Amino acid sequence: MRRRIAAVTALLVGAATVVLGVVVSVSEFPRGLGLLGCVLIAGVSAWYGALRRGFARTAGLYIAGVALVGAVVLIVLGGKFGVDLLVVVGLLVTLAAVRASFAVHVELPRATAPEHPVLFYNPLSGGGKAERFALAKEARDRGIEPIELKRGDDLETLVRGAVARGADGLAMAGGDGSQAIVAAIAAEYSLPYACVPAGTRNHFALDLGVDRNDVVGALDAFVDGGERLVDLAEVNGRVFVNNVSLGLYAEAVQRTGYRAAKIRTLLDTVPDALGDSGSDLDMRWTGPGGHDHRGGAAVLVSNNRYRLGRAVGSGTRPRIDDGLLGITVLGAPADGEQSRLQRPWREWSALSFEVDADRPLPAGVDGEALVLDAPLLFRIRPGVLRVRIAHQHPGSSPAAMAPEGIRDGLAELVRIVFGRDRESASSTARRP
Repeated sequence: MRRRIAAVTALLVGAATVVLGVVVSVSEFPRGLGLLGCVLIAGVSAWYGALRRGFARTAGLYIAGVALVGAVVLIVLGGKFGVDLLVVVGLLVTLAAVRASFAVHVELPRATAPEHPVLFYNPLSGGGKAERFALAKEARDRGIEPIELKRGDDLETLVRGAVARGADGLAMAGGDGSQAIVAAIAAEYSLPYACVPAGTRNHFALDLGVDRNDVVGALDAFVDGGERLVDLAEVNGRVFVNNVSLGLYAEAVQRTGYRAAKIRTLLDTVPDALGDSGSDLDMRWTGPGGHDHRGGAAVLVSNNRYRLGRAVGSGTRPRIDDGLLGITVLGAPADGEQSRLQRPWREWSALSFEVDADRPLPAGVDGEALVLDAPLLFRIRPGVLRVRIAHQHPGSSPAAMAPEGIRDGLAELVRIVFGRDRESASSTARRP
């Protein structure tokens, strides 16, 4: 009901703001036109900021803020604080209502709490989040046994040892590479798994619907959380939860000094990665149309499809239980398969994918730099992981309901008003 009220507010206040803006621009020309321009720039930039992550989001929101300041200056200079101010206030209310309309919270069915859950935590991940949030103590308070991953320990050995001792629930507080190890074992034994966002970026947690700002609260997944089934993916038998990158980026991260000078290292890698002896000629793969290709500046194979381009939640996965790999190749093959102008990347979904080469290929597997023997065989493992998520967390990716642009956003607001929104559809997602 709250989302429906927010959608109605967004549509009504937004429409009224547009009408008032037009009235002001005509009656107070040219100052009014400048005010309307600032309001429109602020609205579009704020929307753009919501569509992106990282620097693009910061830039969009910064421009929106500057435009709003410009609008306020025009109001002050004009000495009119009536209708002019209403236009600015209307814009702010509309943006807030839109954000509330697209907020995601999926009510997952409650699951029985495990009797002997175990939390594995890396004290060094995320700049020491485990220690900062006293995760070990918080886990004990919830009846969860904490096991610290110390230098020299093998995480897989620790997890299998805990299972042998009777662990019936596995949680990991650390980076996505560690999450993949614990998730793979949980899937192998059909045990419930919880992702605690104590890493640096926590991409898997984000797409699962775990609140990355609530590290301690994620432990409640084993107290009164809900459960959903999600997919895992693997390359040459190695499980990954997010993606595997090949090509330019994967070769750059292998190099000494990458972390200290990322941009310079990437630029230095280009001649080698795309030259006569680089990965551009080494990688061989088959496209969705069945045609064989060589090269591509980069290949990204992901556990479910990432949303790219102009999308809200760009860089996240709308679903993680779709049962398909996401495949993206940067740099369209010059074989005449598609002659029309197109984006610099091609993307499609498949149950499996193979990349061959004449040498082992550098790869970034869930952010970890590895070298894998060719051919690389990718496959999806649908619905094998029983994920527990705290009841207060979203329970779904931020891209699950995200529209592709302003036009789709307006259409989605209308669907929310009439109760036909994507959240209703997402409630039918794969569950245990």
